[in-house]
Amino acid sequence: MLGVCYYPEHWPEAWWVEDARRMRELGIAYVRIGEFAWSRYERSRGQFQWDWLDTAMNTLGEAGLKVVLGTPTAAPPKWLMDEHPEIAPIDEQGRRRGFGSRRHYTFSSQVYREESARIVETLSRRYGEHPALVGWQTDNEFGCHDTVRSWGAEDLKAFRDWLRGAYQSADRLNQAWGSVFWSMEVGSFDEVSLPNCTVTEPNPAALLDYWRFQSQQVAAFNRMQVDIIRRYSPGRWITHNFMGFFNEFDHWLLGESLDFATWDSYPLGFLEGFPFAEAERGRWRTTSRPDIAPFHHDLYRGVGRGRFWVMEQQPGPVNWAPWNPAPAGGMVRLWAIEAHAHGAEVVSYFRWRQAPFAQEQMHAGLNLPSSHELSPGGREAAAAADDLMRLGDLPATVAAEVAIVYDYEAHWVAAILPHGADFRYPELVFRWYEAIRGLGIDVDFVPSGASLEGYRLVLAPSLPIVSASAEAAFAAAKGLVVFGPRSGSKTRHFSIPEELPPGSLQRLLRSRVIEVSSLRPGANIAIQGAISGNAERWRELVETSAEILAAFADNSPALVGNDNCFYLACWPDSRALRMLMELLCRKAGLSTIELPKGVRLRRRGDLTFAFNYAETSWPAPFGGEPLIGDASVAPRSFSVWRTSPAGRDR
Repeated sequence: MLGVCYYPEHWPEAWWVEDARRMRELGIAYVRIGEFAWSRYERSRGQFQWDWLDTAMNTLGEAGLKVVLGTPTAAPPKWLMDEHPEIAPIDEQGRRRGFGSRRHYTFSSQVYREESARIVETLSRRYGEHPALVGWQTDNEFGCHDTVRSWGAEDLKAFRDWLRGAYQSADRLNQAWGSVFWSMEVGSFDEVSLPNCTVTEPNPAALLDYWRFQSQQVAAFNRMQVDIIRRYSPGRWITHNFMGFFNEFDHWLLGESLDFATWDSYPLGFLEGFPFAEAERGRWRTTSRPDIAPFHHDLYRGVGRGRFWVMEQQPGPVNWAPWNPAPAGGMVRLWAIEAHAHGAEVVSYFRWRQAPFAQEQMHAGLNLPSSHELSPGGREAAAAADDLMRLGDLPATVAAEVAIVYDYEAHWVAAILPHGADFRYPELVFRWYEAIRGLGIDVDFVPSGASLEGYRLVLAPSLPIVSASAEAAFAAAKGLVVFGPRSGSKTRHFSIPEELPPGSLQRLLRSRVIEVSSLRPGANIAIQGAISGNAERWRELVETSAEILAAFADNSPALVGNDNCFYLACWPDSRALRMLMELLCRKAGLSTIELPKGVRLRRRGDLTFAFNYAETSWPAPFGGEPLIGDASVAPRSFSVWRTSPAGRDR
């Protein structure tokens, strides 16, 4: 199904009925509204104006549209900021971030929590049982514009309270943080300062705890809203719209309070923002890389415990990337069907009509600005609606046979102490995902410590901190498990394990790491054996009694295996990574299809989807006529076949 993000407060009320009619005509079923409208709800303290929202809700509902109402806490109004300037976040250099855009609050402000609770309760009391309302979105894009972490007095007070709960005494805190180093010991929690504006790098253990603390603040802020909505809006679901390639808080933790996850899919914008080589960006500049959107579909399906939406889908050029090209013809349609192939229940376009004013005036919508005329993306959305109508009810998504362990703390550890300027956890995981998907394999994402039952292959590209629950899950796994570099390299308190890396995983791997090296660009080290290629960016010196499957040029182990567990002691180049995935799939008994770089497959029940991001057709190796598309999948298009069901029940 399709949806759209709509801002009735931006347009004359006389347009609303026609907008709603045209939405239904286009094939849209869901409409998100209200997430930035606090100043229209409450012009000054206690002075509410609901007539316009009453009319908008009724108009949409009478047209047969289902409404998703956003809580407006991403943009506190000016009168509130003037009353309580302490709400504003402080950046890492100690500067107050001002009013005039959005997300201008710190999660640690008790005043803002109370004000947010007040507006959410007021809104949910009034509209919680409106007949058009089917669900809620909390806030909007938590953390966008670098707003997870604030560095002010409100944050310091809350952090000290958090530390008291976590450590009980200053002595325990000093021990955990290794504060004897550089005479960093404190005599009480009131002596703790924020880990910013230090002369050189701050204590990594203190920084990791601060990131954990702020992540938990985000989750608590969300849960506060969820609890209020559940009280006053029974029978309606609650979600939040996460972002792409964003790792500054633990999405698994926040997702526990939601009914399902949603995310905002901007494939071309993410291509520009991720550290791809310029040649890669150039090649995929109008389509995006074929694995960017699917990576997030699979991740957020995991965060949503099997359920997700795309709450904002790119309909044309965005406005916020360094370069903002128009998508190639066919891509807006392709992205919508691809999301459904990965299990999306709804794909909601951002936005119904391009705004001719303010910060996002260059961001496309389904309609041209100030008009009722469809944009090029709007016409493709209509085509996607027709495709979905032809496909009918889609089969349920089932669990894949391959899982990737995705851990937000792993990103924090590598970001805080990278040891190599280009060691980036999200990029490493993406490259592993890209390599396994290039073999035609469907993938699930799971959090560290989750059950691995039923997976024939589990990939942990890097997992520096291995919890007791994670160790137990790996030990209980019946399928193959492969760990990448830096796994088991840190304790929970950011120190090197006494037994050396990979810490507690030594029992599974019969190996230990005695030295690590980060590699400058071009300083690659050859790998030979069951896989071949090069180590780049990172390699480790491993002592092992396990089987050596591949070695570096100096004959030290590069890939080792013990029973069903494997360890890769480097950041592999694309050739070595491809060969590793082929090797693991053979050992796991998984069927593979070697795909061109521009083609990807996805199975949903008895349907097989093929998506072609390339400029040339791809002759698919499936028999029979496709339900949609051609047997030779056209460029920037897709085809769908009915085949034998794949995967397994969740």
